[in-house]
Amino acid sequence: MLKKYDVEPQAYRDAMAHFAGAVHVVTTNGAAGLRGATVIAACSVSDTPPMILVCLNRENPNNDLFVKNGNFALNTLAAHHQELAAAFSGITRLPTEERFALGRWDTIASGAPTLTDALAVFDCELADTKDLATHRVLFGKVTGLRVTDNFKPLIYHDRGYHVLGR
Repeated sequence: MLKKYDVEPQAYRDAMAHFAGAVHVVTTNGAAGLRGATVIAACSVSDTPPMILVCLNRENPNNDLFVKNGNFALNTLAAHHQELAAAFSGITRLPTEERFALGRWDTIASGAPTLTDALAVFDCELADTKDLATHRVLFGKVTGLRVTDNFKPLIYHDRGYHVLGR
């Protein structure tokens, strides 16, 4: 039988550092304003209808813009997007406009900014949200797609960016 015990937040974060994940920038735009954030926690929910989920820290009030705008785009980053990933993570402290100036953006369907040279773009209408602990899970119905397969993906592992070789 497994012994139950309290897991300390730092021990949990240290263990999660062993997860390797694709790096994305999730974006939104609309009446509430422009916002983007680097995320690792994103995945497919369903292919019929096509839906994805993204987890955002709800303790950051700027992340409320995703719900208020009712849209988001998940932009999967390639190896050459490392600077963009760092900027949207907030560690560079660049203002929103300067973060977006690091990439080339357009829109597909929802009005959320989509990165023109992303590995994949999932443009979404917000379908639902779920608040749990420190995070909010956004569920998006995919209303537009773009795929580019000639780049290597950017991966986050052991608290750093890495390139997955092909």
